[in-house]
Amino acid sequence: MHSSSTSPTSPTSSSALPESAEVQSKAPREDTLDFLRQHFREYGMLLSLIMIMVFFQVMTDGTLMQPLNITNLVLQNSYIVIMALGMLLVIVAGHIDLSVGSVCGFIGALAAVLMVNFNWPVLPAVLVCLCAGGLIGAVQGWFIAYYRIPAFIVTLAGMLVFKGLALALLQGQSVGPFPDSFQTLSSGFVPAAFNPDGFRWTSLGAGLVVAMWLAVAAARSRHQAARYEMNVEPQPVFLARTLVFSGLLVYLSYLLASYKGLPNVLVVMGALIAIFHFATSRTTVGRRIYALGGNEKAAKLSGIRTERLSFLTFVNMGVLAALAGLVFAARLNTATPKAGLGFELDVIAACFIGGASASGGVGKVMGAVIGAFIMGVMNNGMSIMGIGIDYQQVIKGLVLLAAVFVDVYNKNRA
Repeated sequence: MHSSSTSPTSPTSSSALPESAEVQSKAPREDTLDFLRQHFREYGMLLSLIMIMVFFQVMTDGTLMQPLNITNLVLQNSYIVIMALGMLLVIVAGHIDLSVGSVCGFIGALAAVLMVNFNWPVLPAVLVCLCAGGLIGAVQGWFIAYYRIPAFIVTLAGMLVFKGLALALLQGQSVGPFPDSFQTLSSGFVPAAFNPDGFRWTSLGAGLVVAMWLAVAAARSRHQAARYEMNVEPQPVFLARTLVFSGLLVYLSYLLASYKGLPNVLVVMGALIAIFHFATSRTTVGRRIYALGGNEKAAKLSGIRTERLSFLTFVNMGVLAALAGLVFAARLNTATPKAGLGFELDVIAACFIGGASASGGVGKVMGAVIGAFIMGVMNNGMSIMGIGIDYQQVIKGLVLLAAVFVDVYNKNRA
């Protein structure tokens, strides 16, 4: 009998084991890098917001992150975030709305006429204003969806029409002040359960609860996706993103709690963000809007009523523009003929900076929110530094151009 010997090239040889182990050790790292490259825009926005906040925190000698300034930052950008949620759906569906700033100003003027001139109670006046916003969106959406008139033309006409109507309603003058109960929509704060004159523990507790709930919900969603063998983000990326986002949320809650607590408008804004995030990621209507923007003909052939869907996105945009107009009017405590001027540019820029595609079909709610706060932090930080409004506009324009360039570059490379 001759004994069998293992050849040097056998796969069971000891020399092959270290190479196999090395490949296995590199695989998770390579998967993580590939995932980050594929989702560069999504994670880059959050990192960009953090870096911009750190930059202005240093350049303003710590003024940016002071509790009073953080509260003002939330109040100043609340109406932009609210409108960005509606604009995101419009852009994802493949359209644009240039009239949101004028609609915002017109609704503020309507609220002032009803509450101040005609002494309407707050609740009926607010309901009428929201219905008026929905009606405006419905009229514009009808021409766009069913008559196939380009959204750019229809909403450009709407921008001029409602700017003129606001001027006519107010007769060229500012109207105010509003009732105190209406002002609390924008300038009020969540009442403190303990020690109302000191640190607002209720606000900090609410921030902790929300951060924990979001972390648990994200972990559960990732676990379910992995169980069905869907593509999920690598664990190191997931943990880092969750820790950074939760830590930032708790820290901001602490800063707000050390001043006056959570602003009422922040609660409204948070509820809307949660609703729209759920609607776009978990509902049939949300998926159909993305399908509409991705390929309208294919969506129509698959049975989606594309005209109705486009119509509803503009109705939704009108209601949110009306809500933003009420928030802005409550914050100023007056309605002015120039209210809403230029808002449409900030809203559209927030969506594009946050990752929405100019060709439709791409964009996320949290991206639009992050984009809005990037614009807000830049405005606030540059104002604190004493940079003139002229250079602020130049810088914001360059940031918007860079964001769209990255989107087009990634799309062409793919």
